[in-house]
Amino acid sequence: MSRPKKCRSVQCRPDATYFKPRGIPLVALDEITMSLDEIEALRLADYNGLYHKDAALEMKISRQTFGRILNEARRKVAECLLKGKALKIEIP
Repeated sequence: MSRPKKCRSVQCRPDATYFKPRGIPLVALDEITMSLDEIEALRLADYNGLYHKDAALEMKISRQTFGRILNEARRKVAECLLKGKALKIEIP
């Protein structure tokens, strides 16, 4: 049995929830979905420039968990940019 997921603090709500390459119809694109946790990690680390330790404290998670979330978010963004895929931000 796995551990229950810890409640995470997410303070941003993006204005846009979908990004796609220009000039390509949406039906022709593969789609990658990002969670709000991943968007928050990108915001704290890359936009606000916080160190992992400080950003993890803001999200109320461990530094290791923050690092895993951030790595996955960066991988997804890179894949969208390099492979021309659409990026969907999942808001519950």
